[in-house]
Amino acid sequence: MRQGEKEKVTKTNALRTLDQQNINYEERAFDIEEYAHMSAVDVARQLGTPLELIYKTLVVVGNKTGPIVAVIPSNQTVDFKKLAKVSGNKKVELLHLKELESTTGYIRGGCSPIGMKKQFPTYIEEAADSLAYFYLSAGKRGLQMKVNPHDVQQLISATFASITE
Repeated sequence: MRQGEKEKVTKTNALRTLDQQNINYEERAFDIEEYAHMSAVDVARQLGTPLELIYKTLVVVGNKTGPIVAVIPSNQTVDFKKLAKVSGNKKVELLHLKELESTTGYIRGGCSPIGMKKQFPTYIEEAADSLAYFYLSAGKRGLQMKVNPHDVQQLISATFASITE
């Protein structure tokens, strides 16, 4: 690399999608151990941001609709009954971990609601509706993106809804 050149960063599907749509975001990398599971508390600590601004992406399966994406604060738990009701299902359950990559194109710890193989119905916890920004996985472990929730909502046609306990 020549002096003055920036190191080339490999873009994820999520970041490429944001770039294509001219959506502002900030990449935030953090250290991970290859096979260790990091908690949201660890991520928040490394990024120096409040835990309630770190959102996680969960993929569930509805008995009528198939895969559904839930984006919730990492310090909260999804309410399966609320999610089922808002998505038009009688019940929903987590997608089996073995099926995550083949369904979404992402792995555990690096799943983003943006840039999946297919766009599934997506519900963002309504608390995000009042935020100026939140952090989401940027599509790989060790990389988050700071982005406006309304930009995400419009980009992927998500619905803000009460989906946590």
